[in-house]
Amino acid sequence: MHNVLLMAIVSGLWYWFAAGLAGYTLFSMLKSPTFIGFTLGLLWGDPVVGIIAGGSIEVVYLGLVAPGGNIPSDKALAALVAVPLVLMSDMSVELAVSVAVPVGAIGVLVNNVRRYANAMFVHKADKLALEGDVKGIWRAATLYPLALGFVMRFPIVFVANYFGADLINQLLMVIPEWFLHGMTVMGGVLPALGFATTIFMIGKKEYMPLFFFGFFVVKYSGLTTVGAAIFGLIIAFIIMNLGGFPSLNPNYFKNDQANATNVRSNQSALDRMMGK
Repeated sequence: MHNVLLMAIVSGLWYWFAAGLAGYTLFSMLKSPTFIGFTLGLLWGDPVVGIIAGGSIEVVYLGLVAPGGNIPSDKALAALVAVPLVLMSDMSVELAVSVAVPVGAIGVLVNNVRRYANAMFVHKADKLALEGDVKGIWRAATLYPLALGFVMRFPIVFVANYFGADLINQLLMVIPEWFLHGMTVMGGVLPALGFATTIFMIGKKEYMPLFFFGFFVVKYSGLTTVGAAIFGLIIAFIIMNLGGFPSLNPNYFKNDQANATNVRSNQSALDRMMGK
């Protein structure tokens, strides 16, 4: 169902609700660009394109961490603006990825302004606590911040999605081809940057052979990503149960020899006790 107004409303409400963090159950999933792409794709009637767009944005943020709760980029805002542009306009996925990155940076600015504004609600809650007003504390701690979040978040996504598709189509006709090509190339490189960040954070030189093994198995065997994940999970369980491959675990043989020595010592003590 190609309804631009509905897409704009749903995207705006989604960003407000997901970024509001009124709980800690499903909010990580609601902020996932892949899940956003799938849901908005269903709403637009093209879930395949939605997943491709959302997944391409997701890999850019694979290595994203939020130390102390401070997000370096808002991937939810990036997806909720870039994915609808792919669905509703002629924008390519690669170009949308390059657009998503600066949009995510804008989301950080919005979030920081919201935090500063929420400070007045904290002081209000302190005063209400001295008065013993429990309901007032709830309003200051929950209701008012959510209302402020709606005012700050909903209009951004709504306007971008409601007016963005036509505007983007017009810009694509005006922007020089060389510039679009450069943006497309940059959008294709950014997912690789996400993978590189992840490897830098969690990768160890001892485990890199396993990484390349999995990559080339998928590349040349025709195995799907889901199939590779299943086999990888099985291999991980095997490694855990066996204490790690000897080449990855230098103490493997030492532990095995120590266990054998303990067994022999225990057997000798038992023999002496039995009078053997």
